[in-house]
Amino acid sequence: MFAMFGFFLILLIAIGGTLFWIAMIIECATREPDTGNTKIVWIIIVVFTHIIGALLYYFVRRPERYRELGR
Repeated sequence: MFAMFGFFLILLIAIGGTLFWIAMIIECATREPDTGNTKIVWIIIVVFTHIIGALLYYFVRRPERYRELGR
């Protein structure tokens, strides 16, 4: 019983992480400015480092982008 609960908990976390990852790729591709290489660099970081890159984008770049551009 406990093993089944643990399996579903891990599955839920994995699905949530993947959905968050996809959302950060979409946000980066649609909201980052086209100036310089910032957009492509962040897309590469998020795609190749999966959840770690998505978390980095969310907590590091996203607030910085809001301060700079207001979007």
